[in-house]
Amino acid sequence: MAGLLSLVRKGRYERTGFQLYNAAVAAARDPYLYAGIGIPDTLDGRFDSIGLHVFLLIRRLNREAPPGPALAQAVFDAMFSDMDLNLREMGVTDLGVGRRNKAMWEALHGRATAYTAAWDNDAALEAALARNVWRGTTPPEGAVAALRRLMQAQDAALAGQDVAELQAGRVRYLPGQEAAA
Repeated sequence: MAGLLSLVRKGRYERTGFQLYNAAVAAARDPYLYAGIGIPDTLDGRFDSIGLHVFLLIRRLNREAPPGPALAQAVFDAMFSDMDLNLREMGVTDLGVGRRNKAMWEALHGRATAYTAAWDNDAALEAALARNVWRGTTPPEGAVAALRRLMQAQDAALAGQDVAELQAGRVRYLPGQEAAA
């Protein structure tokens, strides 16, 4: 009986989790992030952009009373379900999918931990962004500060959204250029 209840609970927010996740992906695909800020337009760069937007959304949802944390988990689950599907579409074998999904989960968790720890210190947040998004390469002039401003503006925009809208699967991100200004 407990197993059946956990399946019912897990599926309760699945649709909403995918709706919220898809909005995060759409925001992460904003061309300004790549052309204007200089996030690398690579598979890794796109993962980092999605991860940033999902991190901000999960951060917002986890600040709410229930069902906020359950919705945050549903967004996380939607992300890694999508990553699994994308890996399979790229031809990664079943064994490889699990290994790569675990590596991506660990990468997202590590980034979220670093961003959370550095959140109240602009220099520390910029260092975490440079380390994770540009991975040892030199970011374009002003890119790291612009990405930090974008994260902070998106966080504020998410904080101002009605929880009922989020629970209904509706979230709005600012356009990248507006958020980075």
